[in-house]
Amino acid sequence: MRNSGIGGQAVIEGVMMRNRSRYSVAVRKSDHTIEIKTEDYESFIKCAALTKIPFIRGVFNFIDSLVVGMKTLAYSSSFYEEEEEKPRDEKKEKAAMGATIALSIVLAIAIFMLLPYFLSTLLHPIVSSRLLISAAEGVFRLLIFLGYIVLISKMEDIQRVFQYHGAEHKCINCVEHGLELTVDNVRNSSRQHKRCGTSFLLFVMVVSIVLFMFIQVSSPFLRVALRILLVPVIAGVSYELIRLAGRSENLVVGLISKPGMWLQKLTTREPDDEMIEVGIAAVEAVFDWKAFLAGADPEECTVPSKEEGCREGRLSGEELCC
Repeated sequence: MRNSGIGGQAVIEGVMMRNRSRYSVAVRKSDHTIEIKTEDYESFIKCAALTKIPFIRGVFNFIDSLVVGMKTLAYSSSFYEEEEEKPRDEKKEKAAMGATIALSIVLAIAIFMLLPYFLSTLLHPIVSSRLLISAAEGVFRLLIFLGYIVLISKMEDIQRVFQYHGAEHKCINCVEHGLELTVDNVRNSSRQHKRCGTSFLLFVMVVSIVLFMFIQVSSPFLRVALRILLVPVIAGVSYELIRLAGRSENLVVGLISKPGMWLQKLTTREPDDEMIEVGIAAVEAVFDWKAFLAGADPEECTVPSKEEGCREGRLSGEELCC
């Protein structure tokens, strides 16, 4: 297996693929044709050096992934909106997107970081050991996370998104295992991938459990503050773990990747051939898989825009398969 560095996510009736600073969105329209959009993405961090520093780069990469994800979801949903088309206000759209991302981060921290802590405080009258209470907090965190995954996996609309998620993974696995990107080859490829965003989130849960078990403070206020302030640290460590998993075939790395791969059985479904075609279209819009299979360096396999050609200053590292 050879690492391509590309990643993406499922969108509404489609797939987004990102290769360094360029991404594509392929959407299967109601008339069964495929609409493809490609764009260059400029990171909100202007200092390129910061995007290459281990543990720090993961935070920036995660935020960039959220921004691109929101943009592509909004684009894909526009094909299925029943409302009449209205004049676009880009400033309002950017403001709304920023507010949505900020709200999503706040809710995620509240539900997956703070709620488990407050639930664990209910054990204080019967448990005196701080270590046991921290362990209980970790169990609550994992149960809430797994419960959320199971709950959304039962939703009919989400199941189709998970099929496109499977198509995304299968396309990347197909190329990275040295196979030509055809429907038959993609269909026979695995729908689990080590760089999946599901695995990243599971790493976040596990890293937070370990960190909070060893960092103990007596003040309840400081405990809450630490769970908020350490979120970037947790994200940075988790990114390095997922990056290592994507690059290494080491037995130990494979073992720590297994739980995330198992969890992907819930967040991916087997796609049909039309969904696979959408995934292939998304890959081919930004990644020259033929050059990659011929042995070219992954960074040389970006498909440039017709107007601008190849861009310089690409982001380092691998993209998540969300």
